[in-house]
Amino acid sequence: MILYIHGFASSGLGSKAQAVRDYFGAEAFAPSLSYVPDLAMDTLVQIAERTRRRKEPLHLIGSSLGGFYALYLAERYELKAVLINPSIRPWETLAAHTGEAWNYYDGARFEWNEHHVETLENYRIEAPSHPERILLMLQSGDEVLDYRIALEQLKGAKLILEEGGDHSFVAFERHLGRIGEFFDLKA
Repeated sequence: MILYIHGFASSGLGSKAQAVRDYFGAEAFAPSLSYVPDLAMDTLVQIAERTRRRKEPLHLIGSSLGGFYALYLAERYELKAVLINPSIRPWETLAAHTGEAWNYYDGARFEWNEHHVETLENYRIEAPSHPERILLMLQSGDEVLDYRIALEQLKGAKLILEEGGDHSFVAFERHLGRIGEFFDLKA
C-alpha cells in the first residue's frame, strides 16, 4: 500500500492525493484525516498496524504536516517515506494559526488551539536513524515553510530540490515515476 498523508487543513481528496491515486491505482490510499493531531496519528497508526499484521508492504508519501506525520511513522515502523515540502517544526509554524481555521478542500470550519499545537511535539523526530529511507522533495519557492530547515534536519536523505515552485510543490505528478522507483515498485 502507498499511504498518502495530506497536510494541515487539507484532505485526502486534494490534487496530490488524486495524482497518487491516478498513478498508483488500487495500491494508493489517501484518507481524509482529523485536524486533531492525536486523532490523525491514531488513524495512521491503525493503518500501519493493519498492514503490518497482514504482512503487506507500506510506503508513505506525506505533504507539509503530512510529511511530519510520515517521518514519525517511517521512524516508528522502519518504512520508506517521501516527504513533500515537509513541516519539520509544526508546533512552531502552526502556533500562529490558532483560532478558527477552515479546510482548504471543502471549507469546513474548525477550531485549531494551543493544545493541538503542543501535542505535535509528541511526534517529533530529531533526525531519522536511516535517512536513506527518506526521499525529500523540496521547492525553494515554498512560501509557507523554509525549505532549508528540512534540508538541514534530513541530511543524508535522497533529495529532489527544485528552484522556485511553491508550498504545493508545483508539477508534483512528474515525479511519480521516481517515487515508484524509490519504493522499488515495478512500473
